[in-house]
Amino acid sequence: MIDEEFLPLLQPFVQELLFSRGYSSKTADAYVNDIEIFLRFLQKKDVALNEVDEAVITEFLSGEIRRGIGKRTLGRRLSALRLFYHHLRKRSPDEFHDNPFEGFSSPKAEIKYPTALFFEQVKSLLDANAKRDDPLMTRDQAILELLYASGMRASELIAFEPRAIDYRSRMIRVYGKGKKVRMVPFGQNAERWMRRYQEELRPGLLAKNKQDIALKKAKPFFLNAQGNALTVRGLEYILATIEKKIGSHLDLHPHELRHTFATHLLQNGADLRLIQELLGHESINTTQVYTHLTTEDMQEQYARCFPQRTKK
Repeated sequence: MIDEEFLPLLQPFVQELLFSRGYSSKTADAYVNDIEIFLRFLQKKDVALNEVDEAVITEFLSGEIRRGIGKRTLGRRLSALRLFYHHLRKRSPDEFHDNPFEGFSSPKAEIKYPTALFFEQVKSLLDANAKRDDPLMTRDQAILELLYASGMRASELIAFEPRAIDYRSRMIRVYGKGKKVRMVPFGQNAERWMRRYQEELRPGLLAKNKQDIALKKAKPFFLNAQGNALTVRGLEYILATIEKKIGSHLDLHPHELRHTFATHLLQNGADLRLIQELLGHESINTTQVYTHLTTEDMQEQYARCFPQRTKK
């Protein structure tokens, strides 16, 4: 929604975004919000639109950084303003001789590296959850064990059916991104809890569901308390509930256990190509992030343990 005071200025720009450039309404709204923030800044500084120069833009960006605006958001604002001034130049070339935002490149967003749990944290988590005595403990333990032992994506874990499991070879057939099939191995602890869940709890969960028997056979392996298929949001809720029940404060997330799986493999000498295959990454560059994690760990341990000589 365009602020009424800026309507005559921004409405033609929005029309261009939507109908000439094919932008989504969501993107157009975000761009309008970014431009309105800049227009209010100009009002406060008593600077006209055609008087904006490098110094004005630098002052604006500095103020946004001080307000805690992230680099991604700043990058989008610069893109919006660059496009807006391009629009102004086309409409009023005599008034707007150049685009002051052309010389400003978007700030590089900080790389957000995935977090991973320490082995001791994983062990404590699994031990504590196994001590629960509520009916859903076996399902939750099987989920934790399998997420850590396989590195599956959340979407993969909630989707595979019992027939996809080969207990003899301890492998599961999953469909990754782009419906690409891969075989995912899992360990003995995961097998033990998966079998226990499948034999002791899953039949009771299925019985709660009133659907046709044929549909029940096609149900995913993991079910919610009502006997229905899990969603990714439901899986996230289960992990949050586990933490509440055992008094943990790890801020558990399916991706965190996936990252932990990959990091622990690499720390114990696994080849990066193997980890790429296990995670289902299309590109080795995606897997490369784990080398950063282990390098950071190595540097930290080196700094802590090496007896450095002090200056005299």
